[in-house]
Amino acid sequence: QVQLVESGGGSVQAGGSLRLSCTASGYINRRLCLGWFRQAAGKEREWVTSINSDGRTYYADSVKGRFTISQDNAKNTLYLQMNSLKPEDTAMYSCAAEPTWTAIEALAASWYNYWGQGTQVTVSS
Repeated sequence: QVQLVESGGGSVQAGGSLRLSCTASGYINRRLCLGWFRQAAGKEREWVTSINSDGRTYYADSVKGRFTISQDNAKNTLYLQMNSLKPEDTAMYSCAAEPTWTAIEALAASWYNYWGQGTQVTVSS
């Protein structure tokens, strides 16, 4: 079992920045594949970014160059640095984890077995 708790969401004006955190507890191994997803009101959940078991990072085109995923293994924490935020980035952001060794992008939500409760990000124009 892996428990995930996100924090860092909030309201910001367009062009601003936020850093989301996702702290993991429980069964933690260094093979974890980790990802961030978001779901805007009335829309389907979409993949934002992931870091696989090899440490490779992948980004959706909509956030490439603006968002950065990183992890601090000593703190069992995953981060999402979000810069140059746009109103269309408004959504509930959730982190996800999968203990199975993953050497792919892992952009499908179905790949992940563990999810956090989410943190709301609101970007005003």
